[in-house]
Amino acid sequence: MQSLSNQKKGSLLAFIGVLFITPDSLLIRLSNIETWGLLFYRGFIPFIVVLFGLILFYKTKFFNALINIGYTGIFYAISFSVCNVTFIISIQNTSVANTLIMVAMAPMLSAFLGAFFLKETPNKETWFAIIITFLSVTFIFYDSVKLGNIMGDIFGFITALGLAINANLARFAKDRDLVPAAVIGKLGTAAFAFFFVKSFNLINTDIIIVPLMCVLCVAIPFVLVTIAPRYITAAEVNLFFLLEVIIGPIWVWMVVNERPSTETIIGGIIIIITIAIHSFLAIKKT
Repeated sequence: MQSLSNQKKGSLLAFIGVLFITPDSLLIRLSNIETWGLLFYRGFIPFIVVLFGLILFYKTKFFNALINIGYTGIFYAISFSVCNVTFIISIQNTSVANTLIMVAMAPMLSAFLGAFFLKETPNKETWFAIIITFLSVTFIFYDSVKLGNIMGDIFGFITALGLAINANLARFAKDRDLVPAAVIGKLGTAAFAFFFVKSFNLINTDIIIVPLMCVLCVAIPFVLVTIAPRYITAAEVNLFFLLEVIIGPIWVWMVVNERPSTETIIGGIIIIITIAIHSFLAIKKT
């Protein structure tokens, strides 16, 4: 890993992180727990798992690492927690398609924020990739978009903005470890969801599915995605997230035999090719 260029390190971390996220929609589909209970466990279990990992990693220097997150880390924890909650609220108040199209704006928002605050103006290849992938996501979900509740759409946009802010904050503080800040954010997510949970019981297969989901699709990815902006721009990190739009439905297709739509397949292929070409060109320059 040390012999790799920053571009390769960041791209690899973001790609692996998103690969771990891809079974998420399948495991959510297979679970029976109610929404707020799921959000609680998706905050609490990763909090415990990654906190334990940090203590093992830092040992006696753990509290120093916690303090070292600074004001940037505090803002990161707040933003991280907020966009976890707003994603759920968005899905509850509008169509999933509307939410995902809003979230697909994250790379574009990241690019604008990075250019304005960090003076990291994306090159033309990155802008081209952002526009193509956003249009592809819109194409995939165009027929599913509903007028629905404007409040749900607003929370979807807040989620995208939160993802963009997170990546830019991690990029801004690339000289320090913000994983402890993300852990605090997960605790904040669990604390908020706690007040809305109807039942904490995990019954039948949920006893396996929910912890597996929380470790595999939440804990591991958020560590990798928090580290990735140290090496590549925020916009590039969030571009990788769009891979979940196509790979997620493939998992569902393989396990529960729910075939993706033709639009999902076509749009997904365009997204994969676009991100692959962008990554290849970016790595070639390093």
